[in-house]
Amino acid sequence: MVFSCVLLLAFVLVYPTLHSYLQQRVEVDQLRSQVESARQRNDDLEADLRRWDDPAYVAAQARERLSFVLPGEKAFRVVDPETVPDTPPATDGSAPVLDAGSTLPWYANVWESVEVAGQTPVAGDNGTPAPPAGG
Repeated sequence: MVFSCVLLLAFVLVYPTLHSYLQQRVEVDQLRSQVESARQRNDDLEADLRRWDDPAYVAAQARERLSFVLPGEKAFRVVDPETVPDTPPATDGSAPVLDAGSTLPWYANVWESVEVAGQTPVAGDNGTPAPPAGG
């Protein structure tokens, strides 16, 4: 009977300490895995940063992302016929419409939209359409 009471008292005293110890071990393991993943990500980012020191990589990225070509080269763009609609431009005299699936570079699309905006008739003060902007 005394031995049972001693064991019960020991369990009551040791259990909270043991439980918190085990819980902290789990937290430490999780934090270690987070540190390891952060180190891996940091290594990947540093490797990516070192790639930008190579002029060949910079030139390749400029060609790929910005469609740059060197002087004397001819640029070709292969367009998937399934993604580009085959709608002919309207010839009935209506205002031109920009092609949403255009394969032109961004600056050409901007300039085309400026030209379309200049050709769109605007109502004048007396209600008659204004003449298109000359250019």
